[in-house]
Amino acid sequence: MSRSLQIVCISLTLLACNPDRIQYTDKLKQEMADKKVRRLTNADLTEAVDSWGQQIVAIAEKEAAGKLAKGEAPTGICTLEDLPKTQALAARYGMIISLLGAADVQNTKLAQKEREVLDAYVYNAEKKLPQSSNIQRIGDTLFVYNAAVPADNVLSQTCFGQHKQPLAVWRLAFPKQEVIRHMKPKK
Repeated sequence: MSRSLQIVCISLTLLACNPDRIQYTDKLKQEMADKKVRRLTNADLTEAVDSWGQQIVAIAEKEAAGKLAKGEAPTGICTLEDLPKTQALAARYGMIISLLGAADVQNTKLAQKEREVLDAYVYNAEKKLPQSSNIQRIGDTLFVYNAAVPADNVLSQTCFGQHKQPLAVWRLAFPKQEVIRHMKPKK
């Protein structure tokens, strides 16, 4: 075998062992799994959002209360910037989490349906009525989970205590595509 033929063979062998190919296998597996046909009803999607919303809100409230108990600055806690577990969950589920107050009823960045639900939370808080979690479907691409924080909770008092009505409401916005991606297929 000639010397130049050996060099060509070695070069081709080294190029075939490209480590970049290995890095794409996990992404490719995820993409293939995302493309599988699954039968999911709106009830399945709503049930998943409700379950995840309850769990994430419980973790976020615990994390926020712990940081407030340690005397950390409330600014980063109220904006959720200083809550790394909560931010990690938001990233994992591809959703946006925020803490809203009574003033957000006027927030035009929220969908009309969301502002109406938030107004109902404010009304219930003013009348001392029980609050319950809520899920809205915004268009065909977004699920929004809301859960009110009790008015006497340290988080409500710290973040919204200066307002006429110290109301805090968790808002978790789940894109429908991400909800479907994270659902386990039924056997």
